[in-house]
This record gives sequence, C-alpha cells and structure tokens, in this order.
Amino acid sequence: MEWYQQRIRQEQKEHAIQIYRVSEISSIISSVLDDDRLQDIWIRGEVTNFKPHASGHRYFSLGERKDGSASALVQCVMWRSDAERLGFTLKDGIDAIAFGSIGHYAPQGRYQFYVRELRHAGEGEKHLQVEKWKAELAAEGIFDVGRKKDLPRFPGRIGVVTSETGAVLQDIRNVIARRFPLEIVVSPTAVQGDQAHNDIAQALKRIDGKVDVIIIGRGGGSFEDLFPFNHPLVVRAIACCTTPVVSAIGHETDFTLADFAADVRAPTPSAAAEMVVQDRVSLKEGLSQFRKQLGSSLVSRLDRAAREISDLRLRIAPGRMERRIADRRQDCATMAERLARAATARIDREQLILSGLSARLSGRSPLALLERGYCILEMEEKIVRSVGGLSYGDILGVRMKDGRLEVQVREVMHDKNL
Repeated sequence: MEWYQQRIRQEQKEHAIQIYRVSEISSIISSVLDDDRLQDIWIRGEVTNFKPHASGHRYFSLGERKDGSASALVQCVMWRSDAERLGFTLKDGIDAIAFGSIGHYAPQGRYQFYVRELRHAGEGEKHLQVEKWKAELAAEGIFDVGRKKDLPRFPGRIGVVTSETGAVLQDIRNVIARRFPLEIVVSPTAVQGDQAHNDIAQALKRIDGKVDVIIIGRGGGSFEDLFPFNHPLVVRAIACCTTPVVSAIGHETDFTLADFAADVRAPTPSAAAEMVVQDRVSLKEGLSQFRKQLGSSLVSRLDRAAREISDLRLRIAPGRMERRIADRRQDCATMAERLARAATARIDREQLILSGLSARLSGRSPLALLERGYCILEMEEKIVRSVGGLSYGDILGVRMKDGRLEVQVREVMHDKNL
C-alpha cells in the first residue's frame, strides 16, 4: 500500500495531475448550476416516477419522449408548502408545466429541479398568457384606481350581462326583487367557450349608456371556464364603459382580469345585486327613524317658540309696560334731582373759591394803593421805579386814583444826597 501511494505521488509530480476532493467537485457543480438560465424557469414534460411522501413532499421526474421512449429526464422535488397549493391530483403520465430552479443536492451527488408551481400543460400555457395580458393591460392604465367610477346610490335601471339560461340571472332577479324592485335590462351573452369573449364584449357595448349600473357575471367554474373573462377584448370593453360596472365572476376565491378592470368587484352575483340596490326595508326603517327624530325636533322647537312668545307677551303687557315706564320716569326724576343738588353745591363751592381769589388779587393790585393816597410814576409808558434813570427836564406821568397828570423834573436827589 505504501508503495502504491508513493507511485501516485510520483505520477503527480511527473505529469502535474490535480486530484479534487469530492466536496470541491460538488462546489464546482453548484456554482455551474447557479447560472441565471437555470433559475426561475418553466419546464414542460411528462410526470413519471411519482412518489408521494408521508411528509407531504412530492418526488417525481419530468421526462420527454421521442419515438415512444424517454430521451431526457429531470429529477424534481416539490416541498409540502408548495404541493398544498396544487389544484389537481399529481400522477404519472400527466403533461405538466413546472416553475422553479435547478439546484445541486450534494449528499446524493445529483442535480434536481426544485418545483414551486405545477400546472397542467394546457392550463399552464393559458396562465402564462393571462400573466402576459395582465402586464400589457396594466401598462395601458386599464387597472388604475383613479379611473374607477362610483356606483349610483339609487339606480333606476339595472343592466345584467350574463347567460339568459344560467342561474346567475335568476339569483340577481331574486335579490333585486326582495331588496328594491327595479327594472332589469338583460344583455345576453355566452359565458363559456372559444368565442365567448367576443359575445361578452358585444353585450357590454349594447347595454352601455342605457342603464344606471351594469352587472357582468357568471357562476363558478374552472380556470378554463372563466378564461373568456381574462381576454383583453372583454377587459377593454369593461374599461370603455361609461356606465359603472360591477364584476361578479365565479366564486369568492376566483379572480379574472375583468375583476381588475371593473369599477367594483363582488364575490358572487348575489352579492353584486346587493351592492347595486338599497334594501327598501332598511330604508323604510331609516326613514321612519328620521321622521321620528324630525318630529321630535320640530315639537321641541315649537315648544321653545311658544315659551318665548309667552315671555314676550308678559313683557309687553299694557299694565306692566306702563309700570315699567313710570318706574323709569321716577328713576329719571330722582337722577335729575341728584344732579341738580350736586351742581348747586359745586357752584357754591367754586364761587367761594373765586371770591377768595378775587380778594387776594384785589389786595395785591396796584390800584388798591392809589386808594390809599399813593401814585404811580410813568415815563414813556413805563413805570419808574428808581430815580437813577431820571434827569432834569424829564416829563413824567403821574397816575392817581381818579386821574393822570404830567410833571417836569426840576431836580433829582438821591438818597445819598438827603
């Protein structure tokens, strides 16, 4: 054994042989399988080697046959969380289309397709077609919330686009007759089949503008049955309607592109009928309650007005008014007397003050000195207060208590000369 290992090492040196570990090979394979072309892809094939597992996981293969024999095979696994969403029973021989990614399972050294979604091949292709239509219609703005119209609260005529012979029409009629009987205008159409989308679009165009609201509906069914309501011709016809449209297609869990284009979606045709008309029993009860509230409010206002009128009558009664006028006159007279007494007292007080001031002014007046024998000397209309400004020959005016006279200075004598 030791000889054999030495030989291997010698050959490695001579020929530069590289030996990989199994984990390294596994890592290389995983990196190769990470190619974007092998991720999030659809694969179509025949289901073979199906093996359900107690855990709920599904193990099978997708094969391709040529000349009656298998020419290619892909191992697949579908985890329980994804398998629970299958809408059919998985078994060998089914032509299916699967969505998922290729991965490498290192413990067993094999690659396999991890399936996240599985459909019948024909149905799967239609699902892909619907997804394509949805993207195109969304780009046109047909599904925008801003373009949706409000339903009229009290429509006069209800339009219905559905089969004349189906249970949907009868359900709608029964609900409307029970809740609020109105005129129903039916625009009949096929709701299933290869050409149903043409009939539905034409039925919408015939009734648009002739009613106040339109219900477009059909009963439940498979994806294939509801497929016409995904057709762009129907979706665009709904979007072009000037009349508000309520879609009621299939059961509550069913969705079609027509539901996204409609102004309102109803889970069932009966629910659609309940949406478009009011319940007359509830309306009558509401009106009755409103009538009671209005009557009660009116009675309260009348009572309040009566009390106000009675109070006004008491206020303006002749005897009471005369008494109030007399009281006001008495108040005025009393106020006038008070004002007169106050004015007299103030006048007397002011007169006393004026008399005192007059006496004080009179005592200080120069004229009072003249009464006592004094006189006032003036020269050039100015009072002479000193002899310092006088000289011989000056003419002076002399004011006395009973007149004036003029004198001429004959001699000026100062106190120092006396």
